[in-house]
Amino acid sequence: MKATHNPPTDVQVTPADLLRMAALYLRRHGWHQGTYYAPINTPTPPACAAGAISMACAGRTVDHFLDIDADDRRLYLDAQAAFVDYLDVHEPVFHIDEDGFVIDQQAQPYAWNDDPNRTADQVITALEAAADEWDRLHTEGGEQ
Repeated sequence: MKATHNPPTDVQVTPADLLRMAALYLRRHGWHQGTYYAPINTPTPPACAAGAISMACAGRTVDHFLDIDADDRRLYLDAQAAFVDYLDVHEPVFHIDEDGFVIDQQAQPYAWNDDPNRTADQVITALEAAADEWDRLHTEGGEQ
């Protein structure tokens, strides 16, 4: 590339890209449970899985997905949906009564992230695996 060459600026970020950025965010800034972000005064606080996806998308802390710029909101929602789809298949969070009926399907990924037995490594691994799954389904034809 020549020094005067202008690289394309219309690179399309995918939900998989955002999930990988969220995993990287957690590696660099730490993981948190209970709320989107740890209550510390820093522009890059430790975050839960959903908070890391928000941070990767918006580049700042947000209290609700509606606080994300309208242009980026669809990408955020698609990344969250990809993560939820992955968790629903590989690590569902629900309780079953003695008759085999689902009695309490908890909100994913929040309940999954906040499980007292969860670890940061599990969250990072799940975000990366969800990204790989999205890529497989959307860029490799979806064959298994």
